[in-house]
Amino acid sequence: MDAQKSKTAGSTHQPDHLYKGRRASLPLNIVVIGCGLGGLAAAYCLAQAGHNITILEAAPAIGEVGAGVQASPNVSRLLMRWGLGPRLEELGVKIQAMSLKRWSNDEVIGWTPLGDVVEKEYGAPFYLLHRADFHRLLYEATEPYCNIRVNSRVVSVDPSKPSVTLASGEVVSADLIIGADGVKSVTREYVVGGPDKPRATGDAAYRALIPAEKLLEDDELRPVDGENGIEYMDGPRRSHRRLYYCKPDRSANMRAKKEFNLVMMHPDDAEEGVESWTAEGNVDKMREFYKGWSTTIRKLLALVPSTLDWNWPCWADSCHPMLPYRAQGSAMAIEDAAVLGNIFSHCSDRSQIPSLLYAYQSIRYDRATATQRSSSLNRHIFHKPDGPEQEERDRDMRAATEDALRVARGEQSTLVLAGNANQWADKTKSDIQYGYDADEEAEKWWLANGNKLMTSVPSVELKPRVAHSANRDH
Repeated sequence: MDAQKSKTAGSTHQPDHLYKGRRASLPLNIVVIGCGLGGLAAAYCLAQAGHNITILEAAPAIGEVGAGVQASPNVSRLLMRWGLGPRLEELGVKIQAMSLKRWSNDEVIGWTPLGDVVEKEYGAPFYLLHRADFHRLLYEATEPYCNIRVNSRVVSVDPSKPSVTLASGEVVSADLIIGADGVKSVTREYVVGGPDKPRATGDAAYRALIPAEKLLEDDELRPVDGENGIEYMDGPRRSHRRLYYCKPDRSANMRAKKEFNLVMMHPDDAEEGVESWTAEGNVDKMREFYKGWSTTIRKLLALVPSTLDWNWPCWADSCHPMLPYRAQGSAMAIEDAAVLGNIFSHCSDRSQIPSLLYAYQSIRYDRATATQRSSSLNRHIFHKPDGPEQEERDRDMRAATEDALRVARGEQSTLVLAGNANQWADKTKSDIQYGYDADEEAEKWWLANGNKLMTSVPSVELKPRVAHSANRDH
């Protein structure tokens, strides 16, 4: 069957401010494979560009697992532009600072102010929120404009028609297929021309949520509650941990914080590094692994009744696998979606599809690749074993912290921070990462290349009418 038309035409809400009010003069029938964060964002943006969208989701019901996720300014500015600012404010917690601490004694070696500083600098806030809340926010925004089908597992793709075949045997045809089906992507094999299985990174993470009131009951944990920040702690055996609030509570006594997100990185000892987002972790094994860490960490782990053990062959993208050490996986998915919608708002003929896909790839490839590299760099920085290299890293971070504190007191910066071991302290890197506006980049690219593109065939050979949005989940 053909992909059913979306609900766009009958909707009363059409954000005409997106893409400068531009909508495709030829609406395409587009299939999006996957209803995670990336799939929903791509569907929303393409629907706002005027296209008819069907999302095919393998699961029997729409839902999301996980714990905390970050929405940095490069994400929040897009979500606010989509009209989701009030919901983001309702569901998220604004982070005030980034702290980097030693694993053994909680010594702060790196500190970078965020909060109002970041919002003033980049014009958008830095939020932390629960992954399920983020998914629900995007689902609520997207569902009125799309036909979302569950129990619709795609088992094969025919790029030449184009069409997909479901596990039921049903064939769904469309003008364009968007693959947002995760690291085990079916679509990717058709894009690259053959099997492309994820490679094990050797990394995994215990993930858990701790009720905030539990921290307030312990005098030693109470300061952790007061920080309202992200804290990274490097450790031995290629391990570190991340703590932050991800779910607000609007009651006054909880100061708008309800759940505390705990992520404990560790080497992946799963057989063949099999990717999993739902595997139950062994709490006793987790506590044993971190038994030599600080009192704070051991007390936090004592509050964890159960945990998930997430394994990363590569971080959860179908298109550009992203390690979690820069917390930009979901950001790349949202940016991808914005560019895809912006570019396809120019569509006036089906023959333009390969050229428009070429434009999308041209805009996004370098950006996603640079972010991958930045994330991989943090993996190397965080996991230095105790010794000369770790001591040199710590000195570099401490110098940046002292400089940040001077600036916070109203004094002038006296340190060149480019290349600092604390990537969040590197102003140039923050400008690149957080100052990025996906819509502006798409508009600039089109102004420089659009007319030429639409009158010529791109030299890059593309698989016809099959594209990748970014992530399924993160």
